[in-house]
Amino acid sequence: MIQVCLNGPRTAADSGALPMSPAALATAARQAVAAGAEDVHVHPKTPCGQDSLAPQVVAAALEAIRAVVDVPVGVTTGAWAEPDPERRLARIKSWTVLPDHASVNWHEPGAEALAAALMERGVGVEAGIWARTDAAGLFARSPLAPRVLRVLAEVISTEAGTDAGTDAASAPATARELLTALAGAAPGRPVLLHGMDGGAWPVLRLAGALGLDTRIGLEDTLLLPDGRPARDNAELIRAAAAAMSESACGA
Repeated sequence: MIQVCLNGPRTAADSGALPMSPAALATAARQAVAAGAEDVHVHPKTPCGQDSLAPQVVAAALEAIRAVVDVPVGVTTGAWAEPDPERRLARIKSWTVLPDHASVNWHEPGAEALAAALMERGVGVEAGIWARTDAAGLFARSPLAPRVLRVLAEVISTEAGTDAGTDAASAPATARELLTALAGAAPGRPVLLHGMDGGAWPVLRLAGALGLDTRIGLEDTLLLPDGRPARDNAELIRAAAAAMSESACGA
């Protein structure tokens, strides 16, 4: 399965290709699904381009995307959108339109309570386990681990001075290290492995070789495998499908 991550916390200053408004997100999702994406991950934005968990912002993005695609659509719950854990939890509980799933970064304060609240509302939880954080250990000890929709093995890191997810040379080794840390944490739950920036394509190819789900999109990289700027998310999905196929054949 290839998930498209349409925009992430990036802003228009990062790339003019980033979809920001509900209408632009809908167009990007439709094109990406037509190119082969089987799942959508989106960061709903305010009119000023900032990530938001506000119910009206989330609803507008979800409704626009669902009007044009028939695949699951998920959103972020990242702490950067609402740093206070209690306010973040209140935001999630106030959603009027629910996503099919939501990613929860397990290293962030309040993650387990947030995941429990999502599950209570019938929203699938993608457990975001960032490389070189304490997330893998926390998740392995969580009673919620067997109930998550999937595990996101994310080769990005909050560790100061690390290039865990952005360096093409080191990212695959970091990915294997992360997968080892996650072994047995959530038996039977699918794992989606992905990298970021310079590590995005090497980690995607590793996911293909290992037979794991993955994701690509302008959240993870603005560049195609040959270094050219991607025109849009659909172009990244087409390149990812080709890379996954080559990796699987070479495994």
